[in-house]
Amino acid sequence: MQRRSLLKALLAAPFAGAAALAHAQKKGLAMVEELQSTWRNYLAAGTPTPSPDEPLKLTEKEWKQRLSPAAFRVMREEGTERAGTSPLDREKRAGVFVCAGCDLPLYTSAMKFDSGTGWPSFFTTIPGVFGTKTDYLLIYPRTEYHCKRCGGHHGHLFKDGPAPTGLRYCNNGVALKFVPKEGQA
Repeated sequence: MQRRSLLKALLAAPFAGAAALAHAQKKGLAMVEELQSTWRNYLAAGTPTPSPDEPLKLTEKEWKQRLSPAAFRVMREEGTERAGTSPLDREKRAGVFVCAGCDLPLYTSAMKFDSGTGWPSFFTTIPGVFGTKTDYLLIYPRTEYHCKRCGGHHGHLFKDGPAPTGLRYCNNGVALKFVPKEGQA
């Protein structure tokens, strides 16, 4: 009788584990959907925010006036800042990360995690803010992402991030500005 109970328990364990994992994944994805749909709560009421559908096109001279030399190299020439140089990698306050080129909100602080790479990293984004393309600069293909509004290069997307998405948006800090939540100086 004890063997039969043991066998039943051993056979049921993988199914119980799979059910618990599926529940955790579903809960995690629900959390991501909530973050993506309620990001405006991080901004002060009445703060105007640009839409990704309002294109911002400037001349090279206008971009050079608008961006720092480092941000211009990253955003307009698809460069990469040196790892560990951005103070935004260590930013912990509540707020919104916006595009340095056009102020389009891209991420909330709740979407950020410490990847240990030296660049600000996020496991999801505000929906509809990035376009992607395949980058072969390092010979092997990588997914590059850029701001849908101004076309500015932000970084690369990797599939080594935390649950629930498993994604890591590895963003150049100079391509971002941080807007603290009201009351978070």
